[in-house]
Amino acid sequence: MADTDPDALEKRIERTRAELARTVDAIADRVSPKRVAERGVAKAKSNAMDFVASVEDLVLGTPRGITTYGPGDAEAEPGEYPARNLAPVLIGVGIVVAVGATIVLLRRRSR
Repeated sequence: MADTDPDALEKRIERTRAELARTVDAIADRVSPKRVAERGVAKAKSNAMDFVASVEDLVLGTPRGITTYGPGDAEAEPGEYPARNLAPVLIGVGIVVAVGATIVLLRRRSR
């Protein structure tokens, strides 16, 4: 049967009203343009930091959190490893620059 006690009904109505107010506040906060922009900026910053970290890991060779030990590295500290040979990377960059310069010069001569 239905609860007919006026005090109990009043308390139930107040609880429901408070829940509804919290829900409306949460929805308003979620769709607020300022909050949406803040979440977008935070996500963009996070993505940029992840990208920079992945490029750094690619250039340096070993992803963060992974320790590599070679032969004779029994005393090596975790996270320390010999520097990678950057010669192949520099050669690749040089080739790209040379090809790009050649394309630019050929296009200028053909005009």
